[in-house]
Amino acid sequence: MLALYIALALGLPRPYWAMATVYIVSHPLTGATRSKALYRVLGTLLGAAASIAFVPALVNTPELLMAAVGLWTGTLLYISLLHRSPRSYVFLLASYTLPLIALPAVNTPTGIFDIAIARSEEIILGIVCASVVGAVILPTSVAKVLHDRSTRWLTDAARWTTDMLSADPEGKATRHMSRHRMAADILALDQLISQLSYDADTSERVRDAQELRGRMTMMMPVLSTVASLVQTLRLHPNGAPEALEAKMAEIVAWLRRGAPSPAPAHLLKPPQSAGEASDWYGALVAATEDRLRSLVQLWQDCASLQRRFGQHEDAPEWTPAFPHWELGGARHYDHGLLLFSTISAALCTFLMGMAWIYTGWNDGAAAVSLGAVACCFFAAMDEPAPFIRSFFWATAVCVIFAAVYVFFILTNAHDFGLLVALFAVPFVLLGTLIPQPRFTMVAMLVAVNTATFVGIQGGYNADFQSFFNNNIAGVAGVLFALLWTLQTRPFGTRVAMRRLIHSSWRDIAKNAMGRSVSEHNRLRARLLDRLGQLVPRLAASESETSSDGFTEVRVELSALALQRELPNLNPSQRNAVEAVLCDVARFYQSRLDAQVSQPDATLKDKLLGAVRSLVAHSDQASRSARASLMDIHVALFPPAAPIHASTRSAQ
Repeated sequence: MLALYIALALGLPRPYWAMATVYIVSHPLTGATRSKALYRVLGTLLGAAASIAFVPALVNTPELLMAAVGLWTGTLLYISLLHRSPRSYVFLLASYTLPLIALPAVNTPTGIFDIAIARSEEIILGIVCASVVGAVILPTSVAKVLHDRSTRWLTDAARWTTDMLSADPEGKATRHMSRHRMAADILALDQLISQLSYDADTSERVRDAQELRGRMTMMMPVLSTVASLVQTLRLHPNGAPEALEAKMAEIVAWLRRGAPSPAPAHLLKPPQSAGEASDWYGALVAATEDRLRSLVQLWQDCASLQRRFGQHEDAPEWTPAFPHWELGGARHYDHGLLLFSTISAALCTFLMGMAWIYTGWNDGAAAVSLGAVACCFFAAMDEPAPFIRSFFWATAVCVIFAAVYVFFILTNAHDFGLLVALFAVPFVLLGTLIPQPRFTMVAMLVAVNTATFVGIQGGYNADFQSFFNNNIAGVAGVLFALLWTLQTRPFGTRVAMRRLIHSSWRDIAKNAMGRSVSEHNRLRARLLDRLGQLVPRLAASESETSSDGFTEVRVELSALALQRELPNLNPSQRNAVEAVLCDVARFYQSRLDAQVSQPDATLKDKLLGAVRSLVAHSDQASRSARASLMDIHVALFPPAAPIHASTRSAQ
């Protein structure tokens, strides 16, 4: 209401844009509101500048104008999809701001500069009001929410870990926590961390959050590996040694105490039995002890960082226990799907524009504008059609709701105070629903569209024919976008999952051999980023897949670890390890070629042979390579039944 009042007082041509902008920008977290505000200003100015450049130059060639609008929309949308952070909002907003500003102005091209300036003023006014009110009235820190969510994540991870290491872990981890959901929760922290810099926090707080997020990401494959190793040990006829069971019990007790720092010193030391492995079973025990040590190191780092993050300036100094991985900024992008999504949105915008031009529909610009918004807003979704369908029904309801307000309720609004009272009930209710994830999208669409469709001006002037034509055009545009999406994007999550899994296979086939150690950080970063994209889809999908998302991560990380140790092995050991890596690469290439679905006995024999070549050596390189080989073994050949003694002797 503050934004609307100022816009009316300043005599802006469309004050309702300021009101609608508040509902788009507002967020329960102060830092999130500030980041959205800044990026919305930049996106608005970019789209307004494009409208000033395109409309006067191309207004006399409408086909070229629509081609330019479609190309702009697709290009800026593609750039926004490459930025999986709040910064993407700059390009997403610019992608559909151009049609919003430019197309309604084609009948008055000489006034496009004034129109663009007015729209920018209205939108920036709404942004400023949302930011000021959010900072003054009940501000909520991003840091506090981030601290609470990381605490909850560590609690869930501790439950999974203690169930896994307990003496009778069967089924408990699955009942208590889904590792797919844990990985999805890590991905959700990225948005909070990127918004943290807009909070009133020091740079040290942001660095702590980034370090914590990185170690939480690394913990996922470590937990998965430990789970497989422990399960393999317990299925073995010899079972887990008593000393190892005692160590696991001590780790469980330490976690249940809240993982106080520092961890017991003997849990952080290299295991003494690591150099005493004399057979396959001994190598399995040594690998399990080594990975348990890595798990304790990661837990100590995560717990220390999490406590430091919640203690502000008086936080104690932090020294990492886990060897740091420089993950860098490498990410995985499925450029094929991204291009398809953006080309689909651009073509939809262009075709709607051509239909508007050739039908001569005076109010058709609203259809193109709102259709472009629908296409762009949901382009990042694997299955955008259900969301656009919700957008369509919300838009239709908003037309009816706005009509009731315009023709029956607002006729009683004789001053601004009464206008506020008449708006209070529905818009306060919508503002209450927007922060709730279940209702965010629908509530925000209803608030924005209703404010826009009501179209508050400086004085009451209701024209049913104009109201109906303009707003029905918007509904028609969203309907066209829905029908277009149903036809051009019938596939969804299953295709995205398959392409992500195949990308992992392709990475292993390409990188299992011969990659420089200097490239490992980039490869690990891309691998873990892909895992973050895959696991939420796996968690949400009920379809059967050829991967759980973690097996490929464990195999590739182990392959990179083996490459790092190769120069430190003797020639016979190096040849045995290289043979394993070569077969791993060949197996995943065969999976890509749809020739095999399971590794054959040859790879298993080479794994066992490489382990045998290392069991008699106690140097660091041999221990590390042996543990990595065991990681690959339990990942590719998980035990389905207890290993018999005769089998163990052969191994």
